[in-house]
Amino acid sequence: MMDDMENGSMGPYQDRPRTFPNMRTKPYTPLVFRIIMGINTRVLFILMLLAFGVIFYIGASTSPIIVFVFSICIISFLVSIYLTKWVLAKDEGPPEMAQISYAIRDGAEGFFRTQYGTISKMAVLLALVILSIYLLREITPQQEAAGIGRVSSASITIAVRAGGLSAIIVVGMAVLGIAILYAAFYVWLGVDSHVPLLLVGYGFGASFVALFAQLGGGIYTKAADVGADLVGKVEQGIPEDDPRNPAVIADLVGDNVGDCAARGADLFESIAAEIISAMILGGTMAQRCKIEDPTGFILFPLVVHSFDLVISSAGIFSIRGTRGAGIAVEDPMRILEKGYSVTIILAVITFGVSTRWLLYTEQAPSAWLNFALCGLVGIITAYIFVWITKYYTDYKYEPVRTLALASSSGHGTNIIAGVSLGLESTALPVLVISVSIISSYWLGHSSGLLDEAGNPTGGLFGTAVATMGMLSTAAYVLTMDMFGPIADNAGGIVEMSQQPESVREITDVLDAVGNTTKATTKGFAIGSAALASFLLFSAYMDEVATFARVSFKEVDIAIPEVFVGGLLGAMLIFLFSAWACAAVGRTAQEVVNEVRRQFIERPGIMDYQEKPDYGRCVAIVASASLREMIKPGALAVISPIVIGIVFRILGHYVGHPLLGAKVVAALLMFATVSGILMALFLNTAGGAWDNAKKYIETGALGGKGSDSHKAAITGDTVGDPFKDTAGPSIHVLIKMLATITLVMAPIFL
Repeated sequence: MMDDMENGSMGPYQDRPRTFPNMRTKPYTPLVFRIIMGINTRVLFILMLLAFGVIFYIGASTSPIIVFVFSICIISFLVSIYLTKWVLAKDEGPPEMAQISYAIRDGAEGFFRTQYGTISKMAVLLALVILSIYLLREITPQQEAAGIGRVSSASITIAVRAGGLSAIIVVGMAVLGIAILYAAFYVWLGVDSHVPLLLVGYGFGASFVALFAQLGGGIYTKAADVGADLVGKVEQGIPEDDPRNPAVIADLVGDNVGDCAARGADLFESIAAEIISAMILGGTMAQRCKIEDPTGFILFPLVVHSFDLVISSAGIFSIRGTRGAGIAVEDPMRILEKGYSVTIILAVITFGVSTRWLLYTEQAPSAWLNFALCGLVGIITAYIFVWITKYYTDYKYEPVRTLALASSSGHGTNIIAGVSLGLESTALPVLVISVSIISSYWLGHSSGLLDEAGNPTGGLFGTAVATMGMLSTAAYVLTMDMFGPIADNAGGIVEMSQQPESVREITDVLDAVGNTTKATTKGFAIGSAALASFLLFSAYMDEVATFARVSFKEVDIAIPEVFVGGLLGAMLIFLFSAWACAAVGRTAQEVVNEVRRQFIERPGIMDYQEKPDYGRCVAIVASASLREMIKPGALAVISPIVIGIVFRILGHYVGHPLLGAKVVAALLMFATVSGILMALFLNTAGGAWDNAKKYIETGALGGKGSDSHKAAITGDTVGDPFKDTAGPSIHVLIKMLATITLVMAPIFL
């Protein structure tokens, strides 16, 4: 059966009635692709060669390191093209499966067109505001000396490889985009250590898009999921992803727009923020230490993530399912873990090579070794985070099984057990983050790098290197994350096209593993967000000190206004979470009402005599999610700006010129701390509720249809907006707050 699935041959089909007509609509091709496809092939080839030539010329004019980064990124894109062809060469299955996949594709493409159209309009408006700030703000002495003016500042293998091509593209685009901008600014302005500060807008743009993509996609996917489950599974008693459920196509579309696209935007933003903050800190440290050639310290993050593309590709290609006559099918999770182990081992090797190559300096000959150990701390932190999240969300372990057992005594005890599990799950990750930050800081501090006054200066850069170590396997981690929605979609298509039960059993196993991988990658993202936010917070304080031309190294929360700023930051996290969850609830209510209406007005749906109106549910969820994402998104963007300006004005009247900047620093600090804890709670609790339901569906505690199963469905429904809307959006939020305060720092002074 597994061979048949990989080859696309599903065997004979069941003889249930298939009266649903073709759901394929007219295919849509974006304007850019229509223009490209209209160009003569030879002309297009010549234009591409010219473009690559210009890119490599700029890179060669900057540094050989940039040429290396460009080369790796282009090779990775070729690998992604190979993976794309490999996946698309597989048979789509019988006509019933192809029709369903077409409908899902159409729904996702339609949502993306509308969503990114909305986001782009808001982005243009915000870009004009930021440009105005850059044009009007003062130029620091350092920038003036560097020649920077106001204007220049402004089946298992298929699922894994399908996820891998997306992951490689995401990481490759993030690295290539920053590398091209760095090289262009370097050639244009002729400066080196100050260039990373010009890239902050790139990180903010990535955060801005990621927040709205995560909000809109998260609201979409969970509203459709909740609506489909409440009416279909609970009220009508039909299986998950049953073709009679009018909301099932919307649910499957949600896997694409929420779990795939939104998570890709999230990781793109994480990598961009981490690279830029590390480049800033590396350049600043090299300048303070009077290192003759700071290029290695500035470009080190780009090289690390270039190697990430190589080692993650090796991890992806190392995955092979063991199956055949007389051979037991291997646990999919074990297969993914083997690939991750390969990636981790290669990451340790390449990280050591990168530090020796780029961070060696005669001023401190052993500094590179300290920074290599910082990277090892980050890699170990990532591995521990994945393990902790797996322990709390995989039904092979005690926490989820205890939660499932609580379902046997009712809905209420299931909710209580899930909430307590989520709260408990915050402890170990916080301890790990704390040890990681302190150990990497002191390793960097003791690296031997000294400023002009003889003071150690490598502490913050050590923490930055640890963050790079944690994200040095980001492409493979995103591959594991993408595995989840791909397996979920496969299971839905199998159920909707009414394939044999044996096929659904296989996809159910993959789906359960996918729930765990999604939860582990969210834990990974939260850990990296914590470290990246710490770096961006430090960069913000340096930026304020530079523009204010006074020392700004501490934030005194004993000052009432500063303490209030911290309270407002913590409140922002809770209010944002509430609005995100409420948005899912309101949208789900619309879906529930629509599905109930269709079951009442079209009684033939249950007997396969009438076709559900899938398009109506897709339209409802799409319009509602786009409408609902504006309110929490606007709260995140506007709040720090308004608070900073208000307290700046207050500080002017009370004779405290840095009050606005200090209040914003406290807001950022408290929001980061409370946001990390909230995201950990929401993601883990939601993942545990989901897999407790999956565990019961394997036949435990009465199996499907039992009272325990119904209670578990309630828990899963409660957890849906936790793990796929509010939780993922929060760790994007805390990084966006950090980047927006860094960009807007001058207006708080």
